[in-house]
Amino acid sequence: MFETSDAGSAPCSMGLDQKVAVLLSYLLGWIGGLVFYFGERENRFVRFSAMQSLMINAGWIGIFFVMTVLSRIPLLGIVFWIVNMLVTVGVVAVIVLLAVQGFKGAKVKLPIIGGLAEQWSSDDS
Repeated sequence: MFETSDAGSAPCSMGLDQKVAVLLSYLLGWIGGLVFYFGERENRFVRFSAMQSLMINAGWIGIFFVMTVLSRIPLLGIVFWIVNMLVTVGVVAVIVLLAVQGFKGAKVKLPIIGGLAEQWSSDDS
């Protein structure tokens, strides 16, 4: 499910250690993703992690919104509420995993969004 590779150690142009920047890009949610994606110009690992964080959080917010609306349906609402809570727990677990592995210097590329994050983070914006 995860493709892990050693990202090594490279300087971060924002004045932070690379590992701290990756950790914050995941733990601060979409705000951290935006800050580190647009603030970091040189370090590809930080930019990749920030873009992957943005994509995870965007998907999570979308699913959370839809499930919250669907949970208002009488009788079926409890099913959507339970699914919403399970998705939330799963996403939080994945974000914590990514943050810990990123802090260790390991690049974890998630299926589908990892490839997109890698492609979009390598383009100079």
